[in-house]
Amino acid sequence: MESASVCNAQRVTSEPATPAESGTVPDMAAMARVVARQRAEMDRLRDLAATSAVLERAKGAVMALTGCSAEAARELLLQRAKAERRTLLEECWITLGTLMPPLDADDEPELPAVAPGSPGPGTPADALAENGLSSTLGRLAKSLVHVGTPRDLARCLLEHLAPEVGADAIILYARLPAGGLELIGHAGIDDTLASQWQQVPPLSGVAALDALRARQPRWLEEIDRDRERYLLIGDPPERWRSRAWLPVQLGDTAEVCLGVLRGRAEPFAPQAREHLCAVARLCAGRLRAFGARPERAAGGAADAVQAVFDALPVAALLLTPLRAKSGEVQDYRVDAATAQVGDVVGRTGDELVGRRLLDCFPTMAGEPLWQGCRHTLATGEPYEGEPFAHQEVVSGVAELSTYSVRVARLGGGLAVTWIRHDSSDRQEQRLADLQRLGNLGWANWNLVTHEASWSSQVFAILGRDPELGPVRIGDLPDLAAPDDVPALARAVGDLLRAGRPLDLPFRARTPHGVRHLRFVAEAVTDIDDTPVEVHGFVQDLTAQRRAELALVESERAMLTQHDILRTERTLAARLQHALLPLPKRPVQLAGLRVEVAYLPAQSGVHVGGDWFSAIELPNGDALFVVGDVAGHGVDAVATMAQLRFTAKGMVITGSSLTGALARLNTLLLHSRDSHGTATMILARYGPTDHRLVWAQAGHPPPLLLRDGEVRYLDRPSGMLLGATSTPVFEEAECRLEPGDRLIMYTDGLVERSPENIDLGLRRLAEAVAAHHTDATGSLEPLLAAMLEEERQDDVCVLDIRMPDEPG
Repeated sequence: MESASVCNAQRVTSEPATPAESGTVPDMAAMARVVARQRAEMDRLRDLAATSAVLERAKGAVMALTGCSAEAARELLLQRAKAERRTLLEECWITLGTLMPPLDADDEPELPAVAPGSPGPGTPADALAENGLSSTLGRLAKSLVHVGTPRDLARCLLEHLAPEVGADAIILYARLPAGGLELIGHAGIDDTLASQWQQVPPLSGVAALDALRARQPRWLEEIDRDRERYLLIGDPPERWRSRAWLPVQLGDTAEVCLGVLRGRAEPFAPQAREHLCAVARLCAGRLRAFGARPERAAGGAADAVQAVFDALPVAALLLTPLRAKSGEVQDYRVDAATAQVGDVVGRTGDELVGRRLLDCFPTMAGEPLWQGCRHTLATGEPYEGEPFAHQEVVSGVAELSTYSVRVARLGGGLAVTWIRHDSSDRQEQRLADLQRLGNLGWANWNLVTHEASWSSQVFAILGRDPELGPVRIGDLPDLAAPDDVPALARAVGDLLRAGRPLDLPFRARTPHGVRHLRFVAEAVTDIDDTPVEVHGFVQDLTAQRRAELALVESERAMLTQHDILRTERTLAARLQHALLPLPKRPVQLAGLRVEVAYLPAQSGVHVGGDWFSAIELPNGDALFVVGDVAGHGVDAVATMAQLRFTAKGMVITGSSLTGALARLNTLLLHSRDSHGTATMILARYGPTDHRLVWAQAGHPPPLLLRDGEVRYLDRPSGMLLGATSTPVFEEAECRLEPGDRLIMYTDGLVERSPENIDLGLRRLAEAVAAHHTDATGSLEPLLAAMLEEERQDDVCVLDIRMPDEPG
């Protein structure tokens, strides 16, 4: 089962017990259920934490051996588990036991080598799946995460193998350097028998030793024949009539042997053999963590180094690289360690010596220290890591300390040391960080000995070579720009003579150009108030000053542009007022009462190009025009004037409405002074037959109010003026009746960003119906209802009414 991250699971669910009613006995069963659920949740979290630890160790091993990332290591483990029909946890245990060899960059990932007699790819894995043993191995893999000692492992195996293969006892032997065996775990046998067989000398006729030497399982299934060949454990030996001894592969060696003892006198079935081999392979990773004996370095060099380490007051390790056949470093063995190393890494030196580094710290393969070790081993250049914070317990109190790690080559190995920085080191580092972040440096002048000292940051700010030393404080004004010399010299003089503090900005000439600096200093006086020492700091404000100057320049440019725009608006407004005079009261045209409203935009500084015309033609008809030129400003006003007067002239001289629109379109397309595009409505009203003929060019339709009902007139075809050289315009007709009200308007009345214009048209229809009155000045409540927010565009409205009794 794939393991999730522990940090994502630190949540314990709980349910408050329902309070018992007054005078009643609490529901103990309900409380017990809550406690049970909480315990189950805690067990789940502990399982998840332990499982995640196994996954991280396996990922660390893969990362160390292949050089891949943590995500790639996890993906490789998943692929291998899928290929072998195992769970991810099983694959992690097997990987930790086999520690597969490094992969070449061009090779496909290979599956780990299979121990002799154990199931491998293909048929054995299929056989396990068919026999239903995959699920039992998965359960064993989960159980292994809670195993802490070899004795626990033996008990766990007995609990698992008793129902599966009929095991009655489990024995774990580890091979000693001298060749004998040491009992490291047992279950199902009493302590007396275990003590008798605690140490087994390297004799012939020991089945466990035979299995380790041959690296092949030994199946003892006929006790009479087996007692002639092997020395059998038991008092009497007939207590266990069949036995199996299986070597546990730890990498390329087999140092631990698993013994399975049964009381039944029958051979191990093929299925049982396959299962036991798979169990032995699964236990390799767990045994690697605690079962294998420490690998002591040969010779006395490590002992000599350990003797030196015992006298060192720092945390240090001596590491020997362990290489694969290709020469690639795949791990390190700890050959010596100081006592203080436990304060940093959490394990004492005795626990680390002889162990492999990745066994103790599996996630180190993805850390900078691992890469630093490889670099130092390859090049001989020492590696120094960045300081890091570490919490330790001193006299029972948690204390945060700062450490840095250093790696140096020592012979064929590496010496790794952790240096604890005391408070003065940390203060010095903080001061250096403060100077760097604040772009400032401290300076000190002794006026009695004439000695001076600067921090390195002051030399960097002034662009001065440190070999030249600090500048005398009396010569400091010589570094300033000519215009700033008098003020700086006067301030320094007052400081030296009267001890008056100074805080002065000045410009300095440096090899990097002129820089804006700030000099802050104060004097230390003797008992006679005579200055004897000066200390202060120099701060580089060049970036800040440049930003301030850029801001001032930007504000100046904005003010200038604002003045230009305001002047343009004033000019355009005056031009518009001259070209488009507004009537102060309703006008009578061809028997119709006409009210006009024009409202400029409230946002922005430009004047728009909306316009209207309402005139009586020579034959007594009335001409109504509403238009809108795209854009704002003087150009839009000029185009508006051109279209307004041209449209009136063409209709007065006999042009049809569609003909006038076509010619206006041509005018916009071919006039250099024209301003883009425009929309327009042309309407002609005849008083004799009350007929309104109208045409439009991309403009919203007029709104008709009749007998309390509102509707928009159906728009005839019409293209936006200036959009195409082949426009199509058509006319439409509407007969006005007494009491009718016709609203012609520009889009500023109905448009609101970012909503659809259809909402504005619906809002206008509702407002006209709600605010209708026959009295003059009825446009004001209508506009108030429509224009609640700040106007983004100009608004022009023609309110045309036919009296109830037309004249």
